[in-house]
Amino acid sequence: MAYLKSRTLFFTTSPRTPFKMIPEIEVLKKYFEGKVWNTDIQIEFIKKLAEGKDFQGEGSVKEMAFSARDRINRAPKALGFVDLKPTISLTEPGLRFISGKRTEEVLLRQLLKFQLPSPYHKEPEQFEGIFGVKPYLEILRLIYELGTVSFDELMIFGMQLTHYLKFDEIIAEIERFRRMRAYAKVSYKMFRGEYLRKEVEKIYQSDIVGGNTQTRESKDTSLDKFVKTKSSNLRDYTDACFRYLRATGMVEISQRGHSLSIMSEKKKEVEFILNNVDRKPLYIDDEERYKEYLFDPSLPILYSDDKTRLLKQVSEILGGEEDLTGKTIEQLKDELDEAIQNRKAAILERQMKNLKEYKEYDDIMVMFADIKSNSLYDAPLMLEWNTWRAMTMLDGGEIKANLKLDDKGQPMSTAQGNMADIICDYGDFGLAVEVTMQLGQKQYEMEGESVSRHLAKLKKETGKDAFCLFIAPKINESCIAYFYALHTMNIAFYGGQSIIVPLELDVFINMVEQSYRAGYIPNSKQVKAIFEYSLEQAKSAQDENEWYTKVKDKVLNWL
Repeated sequence: MAYLKSRTLFFTTSPRTPFKMIPEIEVLKKYFEGKVWNTDIQIEFIKKLAEGKDFQGEGSVKEMAFSARDRINRAPKALGFVDLKPTISLTEPGLRFISGKRTEEVLLRQLLKFQLPSPYHKEPEQFEGIFGVKPYLEILRLIYELGTVSFDELMIFGMQLTHYLKFDEIIAEIERFRRMRAYAKVSYKMFRGEYLRKEVEKIYQSDIVGGNTQTRESKDTSLDKFVKTKSSNLRDYTDACFRYLRATGMVEISQRGHSLSIMSEKKKEVEFILNNVDRKPLYIDDEERYKEYLFDPSLPILYSDDKTRLLKQVSEILGGEEDLTGKTIEQLKDELDEAIQNRKAAILERQMKNLKEYKEYDDIMVMFADIKSNSLYDAPLMLEWNTWRAMTMLDGGEIKANLKLDDKGQPMSTAQGNMADIICDYGDFGLAVEVTMQLGQKQYEMEGESVSRHLAKLKKETGKDAFCLFIAPKINESCIAYFYALHTMNIAFYGGQSIIVPLELDVFINMVEQSYRAGYIPNSKQVKAIFEYSLEQAKSAQDENEWYTKVKDKVLNWL
């Protein structure tokens, strides 16, 4: 049980996207179901995760146990996917979540039940009365009522929605913020910064007056440090709220990633939720009844749970051509899922056609400029998506992005950790494309070995030769040395030599510009020539720096 010692809403920040819970819950089910969730089992859990692909680090025994609790006690337990008392077990929502079938619907129901306070999140006496809210439900209502809500508005005001009775007050504050912004004589950045500071000082006025300004992370008790830490926490919680709501498919994000709105196709479903889901927290002091409610996979009732409404939804997408009245609700939901997927496939086909005809060239270039200036809400996601668009545009292969897209073909979350970000099929060879916003030594630690592993996986799955492009704003020297060495090392685990070419983002952008200016679609031989040249230079270069310089020059003149 956790205690609510916050004056604002908080959301689970680990994992950053909810679907990354799935492989970890699967490990819990496979190896630890029926066991007591104690320190020993927590350490064993982390060790099992470490055996998998793309797991980052273990640390000390104490850190391993903490890491296990951080991964399981927060999102999986709080959202009702696992029960840890008296022993570890997956709930019915948990089983459905990892099944891969209608995961967005499962997630939506559980988010709508998440409440503060609850038997899992108790209010201590000094904080009693602050909370009385189902956070995701009220934030969804906020987006619906206002039409669109920006990241900054959600951070500054939405995180203050600790009780559903404060809803109208928060709406009024956001509208006031918008009016004042329109008349501000300073830059938006300065206006926003000053406004945020004032709101943080107002929220924590009693702490500031009482001199309680030391944070866990530092011994610094200055007001500036206190406000900065609290502002950073608000940003992290807002980011988590954005990502988890996005994962339900109910909301969409603006292309530049700064605001959320209700997806037009989901408006009726959202209206039904807002009109029918109880706003008050339930069973606050009764853990058994709360768990019954939280673990019930049929609650809350959704718009698509009614057969008449469901028939109408399916008919609208299919055009009313089929007689579906004899089908069950589950069968109709299958029909609806298939119809939505077919519509999504048609949208993606149109997108790719436009990309191959260079109709999106200007937008791609603007997006890369925004990524470089770090002005986007989710730069890693947008880099992955925009690189897929660029790869689709500049060559004639079959290009597949492994990121998750919403029903409109817009980016929702980055690729799962056990595969390359983008996979290109050129017939006689394959190409993995990996992108990252990581810089410095952390780039090598987090990306280096996994890139070579993803390339090996591609070779094994396709049974043909494959290469890799590694793209980042700046390439760390350790990555250059590591990828250079792999060119000349025959490692069976990696499928022989690993031909990985690291490119700074500016160099890749130059590749795209060359393709646009050339006036024709480059062929697979021109793509392959880059990697053949890279291997040739690795064999003759004095060191990694000479190799990297020559490969970069080749790419800058690849056509």
